[in-house]
Amino acid sequence: MLDLGSRTSVDSVSSLREAPEAFVVESYRNLLAYAFARKYVLEIAESALEGPLGFVLMLEDLPDEVTGMPQAFIAYMAVEPDARRRGVGATLLAAAEERARARGLGVVSLMVTEENAAARELYAQAGYRTERRLLCKTL
Repeated sequence: MLDLGSRTSVDSVSSLREAPEAFVVESYRNLLAYAFARKYVLEIAESALEGPLGFVLMLEDLPDEVTGMPQAFIAYMAVEPDARRRGVGATLLAAAEERARARGLGVVSLMVTEENAAARELYAQAGYRTERRLLCKTL
């Protein structure tokens, strides 16, 4: 998880922000420290032949910042580049949703960059809709 997340963390950076890879990897490690200090779910997709293919890290105790209502929040999801477009992400997402449902959490939230078309397509196919947008302006 540390390796795959570190290798894919730069995929989460928008072209609107210039960030050295070392900063992004450090930010990912800080996210892990934050998540592991809370109530979380970690689902790992593995193949008997290929080993670990991806993971999803979901927080269970991070309420919605606007309403204060309980939610499950997908803090990070990653799939090995060679395993993408093979259903791994959809399987991980479904597993996270099932865990949230079992815990009585009626909403699953996540963030994704506009440029990550493959991830946005995966989420749309799973029924996710845009609720808010983060706007930024480079100065």
